[in-house]
Amino acid sequence: MLQRFYPDAYVDSAYGIDFEKLYQEGYRGIIFDIDNTLVPHGAPADDRSRELFARLKGLGYGIMLLSNNKEPRVKMFNDAVGAQYIFKAGKPATGNYRKAMERLGVDKDHALFVGDQLFTDVWGAKKAGIRTFLVKPIHPKEEIQIVLKRYLEKIVLFFYLRDQKRGEKQCRQ
Repeated sequence: MLQRFYPDAYVDSAYGIDFEKLYQEGYRGIIFDIDNTLVPHGAPADDRSRELFARLKGLGYGIMLLSNNKEPRVKMFNDAVGAQYIFKAGKPATGNYRKAMERLGVDKDHALFVGDQLFTDVWGAKKAGIRTFLVKPIHPKEEIQIVLKRYLEKIVLFFYLRDQKRGEKQCRQ
């Protein structure tokens, strides 16, 4: 039952993902959450995020920001990185994940999603059929509703990590 929330990969940071390898595997569109995925909650784009987006565009990726935030927040970040965006996305509903893929000109087999929350970001992307990367939150300061969800996420991540270890043991046998 909890497997529906499991990410395809759980990584330390969006900045450590091997996007070059993923491009070679055929992925062409990346959909990102913003807050606590790319920068701390509410922070503007920084040098690291601007450099990442420039590198991804140079590789040939289409990039979309998909955020539940209001437009001023998303537009402020986007103005600095130059991607496309959808605000008030209603994650985990799948409609705007599909709209993002459509606007990027990719299907679910050529799209990636990168976010920091299991119950909105990852679950919505999984329901839309997109390969998911869960990243560890950049900063501990978060809105109260997110803090509460993090307790439930810890339970899911406990079982996810346990299942990952079991799978590795089975592969070695």
